[in-house]
Amino acid sequence: MSSPRSASLLRVTLGLMLAQSLAQAAHSTAVTVNTLAAVQLSGQKALAGLAGMAVLGGSALAAYPAGYLMTRLGRHGGLTIGAAVASLGAGLAGFGVVRASFFAFLWGLFVLGMGRAALDQSRFAVAEVTPQQRRARAMSLVIWGATVGAVSGPLLAAPASNWALSLGMNTYAGPLLFTSAGYALVGLVLFVMLAVDWRALVERATAGSSPSTTAPSTLQRQRSFREALRQPAVFAALLAMACGQAAMVLLMASVSVHMSDHGHDLGDISAVISVHVLGMFAFSPLMGQMTDRLGRRTVIVAGALVLMAGCVIAPLSLDTPWIALGQFFVGLGWSGCYVAGSALLTDALGQAERARLQGANDAVVNVASAAGSLGSGLLLAAVGFTWLAVVGFAVALVPLLIVTLASPSARGRAATSGAE
Repeated sequence: MSSPRSASLLRVTLGLMLAQSLAQAAHSTAVTVNTLAAVQLSGQKALAGLAGMAVLGGSALAAYPAGYLMTRLGRHGGLTIGAAVASLGAGLAGFGVVRASFFAFLWGLFVLGMGRAALDQSRFAVAEVTPQQRRARAMSLVIWGATVGAVSGPLLAAPASNWALSLGMNTYAGPLLFTSAGYALVGLVLFVMLAVDWRALVERATAGSSPSTTAPSTLQRQRSFREALRQPAVFAALLAMACGQAAMVLLMASVSVHMSDHGHDLGDISAVISVHVLGMFAFSPLMGQMTDRLGRRTVIVAGALVLMAGCVIAPLSLDTPWIALGQFFVGLGWSGCYVAGSALLTDALGQAERARLQGANDAVVNVASAAGSLGSGLLLAAVGFTWLAVVGFAVALVPLLIVTLASPSARGRAATSGAE
């Protein structure tokens, strides 16, 4: 028979998985029309990218404050507030579309990104209450929860647009208002499912972890982010997530334009994006199991190698199956870097500093994502898709080198709970 604390841990894990699924569905619904709405409201195709930049900018700016907020209010309050902010932002963006205000639309997306920054820490929340030997698997389950939402979200865009049109509103307002309602539902799920004795779960998880895997300094005082980066495990984890994100976005953000320029129709493009998303999320539980069994660093190396393989395959042929295979590998490699990097970072930080420094880490990752998004279009226009893939290959190589060149003593101190 399970203990009350085991039941609470299961409740938290399921709640975060459901919240991630709903949040991704809501977000994907908006993403489907954001660039189209930006072009309609601004009247200029050149400004289409501002929609994505607004979301990423809000996420990057708010990631560190979100971590600080959770230090003060706890994960329950911080995540619930994040969902509420995202709902408010999507509603404001929808209002901007209705009122034909490009400024209000972009401002709403910026606020939406701020809320997303808090919700992105859901993986760290479940890691905080899970014993170290099962931590990566728990994080991967929460990440995997986004799979259903990523697939179903775009399918909601057309019905939402038709609903708005039936009410006499701009067709692009519907998906954004659906997104607002979706994030409100996420907030309700988090408010109910995370109402547990969080401190007791954290104490139990800490008691079940190996004391040798946490740096002694993290148990004594709270460090600045710069101080934490001097610890090899923290530095390696940051590079794994930031470089993996940047390389993935470089290849993903430009593939639609690349395919369109070479005569592929929307069906082919949609299929490739779906395969890419499948690689990103569908196999995250497997990545979590591998991370716990083989070690954090081993999976980071494997993820970087798979990501680099995707960068090699993607430009080899203009046939849809080859492009899809390359994008699948890019997504799968990102999953390995993201899951193992998140686990490695959590292991290396002390309880009192985790939320704050995890927020700082996510701020860097969001900046890397924004740089990849912006650089993708610039590189595609300047040097073409093949050389863009070469740049992605070089970026993905960085965490592999950092991890493999780490000294044996650093690897021994660093946070692997598997048999490395």
